[in-house]
Amino acid sequence: MRITSKGQVTIPIAIRERAGLLPLTEVEWVMEGGKVVLRPADGLTRGQRLVERLRNSATANTDMSADELFEMMRGPWEDLPEEPGPGLQEKARRFAPKK
Repeated sequence: MRITSKGQVTIPIAIRERAGLLPLTEVEWVMEGGKVVLRPADGLTRGQRLVERLRNSATANTDMSADELFEMMRGPWEDLPEEPGPGLQEKARRFAPKK
C-alpha cells in the first residue's frame, strides 16, 4: 500500500468491516509504542476536542482566586476609576435614531 501525494491511504474493506469503520465514521491517528494506530474518534468534533484541551488551561496550574486573576490581568482594584466610562449602552443611546 502506498500513501498518495496528498497523504491519503485506502483502508482495505476487510479491515474497515472488522474494525467497524463505516462511511462517515470520525477516526483519529495516534502514536502508540512507536506505531501509528488508526481508531474511531471519541465522538467529539474537532472544535469540541479543542475546547476540552483548552478548558481551564489558563488556571490549571495556579491556586489564584478570581480576584487575584483579575488584578493580574487588569491591575489593582484601587487603580480602577470610581465611575465607569461610557459602556455599550451609552454608545448605543448616542447613536439611536431620534424620534
